[in-house]
Amino acid sequence: MADGGAGIGVGPYQELTFDAQGDVDPATRAAVARMEATDLLVFAHGWNSDRATATRLYDRFFAPFPGLVGSGVRLGYVGVVWPSMRFSDEPIPDFDPHAALVGAEATGGAGVAGGPALDADTRAALDGFWPGREAELDRVAALLAERPESRAAFAEFGALVRELVGVAGAAGPGVTGVPDVFALDPVVVCRALTAALAEAAAAAGEGPGAAGPAFAPGDGLRALWGGAKELLRQATYYEMKKRAGVVGEHGLGPVLTDLAGRRPALRFHLVGHSFGARVVSFSLRAVPQGARHVKSLTLLQGAFSHYAFSDRLPHDPGRGGVLRGLQGRVDGPVVACHSSHDSALGVFYPLASRMARDSAGLLGFDERWGALGHDGVQAVPGAPRLTLEGALAGGLPGAGCVSVDAGSVVRRGGPPSGAHSDICHEELARIVVGAGRMGR
Repeated sequence: MADGGAGIGVGPYQELTFDAQGDVDPATRAAVARMEATDLLVFAHGWNSDRATATRLYDRFFAPFPGLVGSGVRLGYVGVVWPSMRFSDEPIPDFDPHAALVGAEATGGAGVAGGPALDADTRAALDGFWPGREAELDRVAALLAERPESRAAFAEFGALVRELVGVAGAAGPGVTGVPDVFALDPVVVCRALTAALAEAAAAAGEGPGAAGPAFAPGDGLRALWGGAKELLRQATYYEMKKRAGVVGEHGLGPVLTDLAGRRPALRFHLVGHSFGARVVSFSLRAVPQGARHVKSLTLLQGAFSHYAFSDRLPHDPGRGGVLRGLQGRVDGPVVACHSSHDSALGVFYPLASRMARDSAGLLGFDERWGALGHDGVQAVPGAPRLTLEGALAGGLPGAGCVSVDAGSVVRRGGPPSGAHSDICHEELARIVVGAGRMGR
């Protein structure tokens, strides 16, 4: 097997690096343009603490491909690197033992992610994610470590979070353009998020008491600081969601479209995980009508709306999804792999996406705010729904949206994110190969 460099066991491999505004690193763009390949497999990560974590993910996911593609296909591997972050207590099955260790230490061995206090790796990642905000982050970290039994402390924490996400002063329900998870009374929100953490622990098989006292949804305010940490996590998700769209539409899409114009025979196969699925999907906005260079789009646990490709929203027929009709710019299928074992999308994504109007509304699944990686493509007529086994045995459609229930393999991982990052499986590599018609 060829060594792609940068710690990647396949080759040729190059990284394509973007900043938060979608501007590409010219050196990485030039390196990708020089790649000798018939097909480029372009993978965008979701949240990661750093480049090294993304590289390990790419190395594991790309490993099966040389043995799966046909003799006429010479793959070039491209890892998209964009500014995101992962709390180090979020487990990545198989290759991130540090996350499991952090969780076990912080909970006395209970194995639940973290506890309210920020570990050193997460604190460092936050500094990189929000540069120049060290003072606010120091105070956030101090509050999470101290867990004061004080409504004033929660109010201060909520104000700091709003400052970080750029909605300072936006307090109260129904603030235009601001999710209520940031605008409502922080005590109300943190109580709901604390209960959601307990739900995620139960969904992961930890049992109702496994979350430990820091996550118990009792009446005491001190018990709600686990929910406060989750509010901070939701703030990073809110920021990453915005960045992912910008990087895709204004960065990745134009770069690949320009390369396709220079090398018209080159075939592109786009893969995205989590918010990286949003990156590659929004790149379709930069694909000209009639262009055929994007041959497949595979979305692994996509962290955006399951109505994104819909022409009409079921709850608002006068509006369509944010990517309505763009599946037509793929000369092949748009495959959405989903899993019910993904707590990040099944439990927490709706909390960050909907505009709740009362505390009860912050909990419980509402289909208006469901994620693509939780239950697949919705409200797109004629889009088939397949099991993973059925898709592998019978193949995928040649075009349009298709949902593949990958829950038979995407099933491992503890709270709070569940199986969200359990994507390094040969079966999913075979789905990508099938979608791109690259198989033997």
